[in-house]
Amino acid sequence: MDRQTTLAFVLIGIVLMVWLYITAPTPTDVPQQKKTPDTTATVEKEIEQQKLPVKQEKSSDSTVIKILPESSAAKESYVVIETNLARYELSTKGGNFKKVFLKKFNNWYAPHNKKDDEDFGNHVQLINYSRGGSYDFALVTEDGIALNSSELFFNYSGSYNNTLKDKDSVYLDFTLNLKNGKSIVKRYLFFSDSYEIKNEIIFNGFNDYVSNNSFDIIWNNGIRFVEHNSVDEANYSNASAYSGGEQVIIDASSVGEKISKDFRGRVDWVAVRNKYFAAVVLPDNPDNVEGAYLEGTRYAVGKDGINEVYETRLTLPFKNQIQETHKFSVYIGPVDYKQLETLGRNLIALVDFGSFFGLKFVVRPIAEYVLLPLFQFLHMFIPNYGFVIIIFSLIIKLAVYPLTKQSYQSMKKMQALQPKIAELKEKYKDDPQKLNSETMKLYSTYGINPAGGCLPILLQMPIFIALWGMFQSVIELRQQPFVWWIKDLSTPDVIYDLGFKLPLFGVQQISGLALLMGITTFFQQKMTMKDPSQKMLVYLMPIMLTILFMTFPSGLNLYYFMFNVFSIAQQYYINKVGKDVELVPVANPNKKKGFMARLMEAAEQQAKQQQKKKK
Repeated sequence: MDRQTTLAFVLIGIVLMVWLYITAPTPTDVPQQKKTPDTTATVEKEIEQQKLPVKQEKSSDSTVIKILPESSAAKESYVVIETNLARYELSTKGGNFKKVFLKKFNNWYAPHNKKDDEDFGNHVQLINYSRGGSYDFALVTEDGIALNSSELFFNYSGSYNNTLKDKDSVYLDFTLNLKNGKSIVKRYLFFSDSYEIKNEIIFNGFNDYVSNNSFDIIWNNGIRFVEHNSVDEANYSNASAYSGGEQVIIDASSVGEKISKDFRGRVDWVAVRNKYFAAVVLPDNPDNVEGAYLEGTRYAVGKDGINEVYETRLTLPFKNQIQETHKFSVYIGPVDYKQLETLGRNLIALVDFGSFFGLKFVVRPIAEYVLLPLFQFLHMFIPNYGFVIIIFSLIIKLAVYPLTKQSYQSMKKMQALQPKIAELKEKYKDDPQKLNSETMKLYSTYGINPAGGCLPILLQMPIFIALWGMFQSVIELRQQPFVWWIKDLSTPDVIYDLGFKLPLFGVQQISGLALLMGITTFFQQKMTMKDPSQKMLVYLMPIMLTILFMTFPSGLNLYYFMFNVFSIAQQYYINKVGKDVELVPVANPNKKKGFMARLMEAAEQQAKQQQKKKK
């Protein structure tokens, strides 16, 4: 979690606590009786044009040539496969992916600045092709020759332009011929309506020829950054492996940092991702996997930009058969919950709903099984995601209303009880232990839970954290416009650029929805302020939150703005129809044995024991 997000949660937590304090009735109302660098930086040039270090782990041509036939081709050519969802360009050098365009998603770089991509418009392209292709294998022969397919030229005899429609599919074979009759075939199966690609690697005549009886499947060179704000995208970029029944992530969080992790035994899949897209390699039989390796590095790009490059490796056993086939699936596409759920294999773990100080086990189920399904259901009837968010915020407000009402009623009871508490304070001002005991008795007599105003709001916290994570990362909001100046609900809605950065927060651009959220927060607190001494907080907290929310996605700010509007309406209703609470002693105060009742009893016992010690 980056510094700004952590700061946001801390401030929101402080706001909630302050809200309790501000809205809590006071005696004067009663008749006397709380990673990352600058997040507004943008990268205007292609990441491929940056001079990033390239791994030097490949064997030299002079070594590999010993096992290549003299007639081996050394000319690179490209094979194109266009489906309903994507356009793939595979190279005969490595038999790997040179470019992958996603037809349903656009990137943020203008077409006229991307000459290599002009022939395919402004679609997202995920392969770092200037660093080489992606998806290779590597092994070491018994005579010590290191083979890495990324440096070898394969033969291809099929069609170089393939267009798939309807339910079409197509096989492509890339064949590497070696001396002594040995060969390796990389076979791909593409489908017209899926981001999943089936792959087979077929070894012919390699029995007793592979050192250590193992080989690696490699996704090298990561995937490209395609968002306007590379710093924000870097915060969501990582490599991961699904091992031991859970997703294990590595994330290079500091410039120049190189991070890696080894795995042993079963691995269901390995993946590299940016904020909204991923490349995943899935072995056909995870139980056959001997282990995996993840590696990543973060780089500075230009003055303010960031890039991260990750590599994944799967290590598989070689069984020394005359002809040996290993099967895989490769997913190159959006981190979309529905898409990943269809493929199974726990790929939905790639959808990051966020976590906060270890609360993932609470937050994720709420987001995954309640909030996201509701959000997607509303979109079935409302095409514009901005209006979906408005209705969504209303539903959430109605859902938490019982908790809000309970909190309000508890506060009103505490307000009514203040005169009696004041009497006890005066009566036992010289005996704190007795005062504590009698106060607890008073709460018990009238059936009041001292934490009743706080607990309902604390119970809402997992919901708000889950909402935070969902609106920050779901691909549904990417490039979705709303109205007026709001062109993309996944990015800040900038209405003015200051030309300089505010200290601490690093804010340079003004968000219209963040301003509206701050204004409504101010009026919401103004309506509930009871004590003039709290006036400074009423002004300070909206200002702090407004500055903080300037860099957040407009979809998230729209949600909180509308939630505030509905909260103001709710508070107006409560103030209008709310009645004074009459204190009535409960029939049998000792019957209540809930948590607070047990706490009261414990406090009384402690007070008695301390009094005995004094005697």
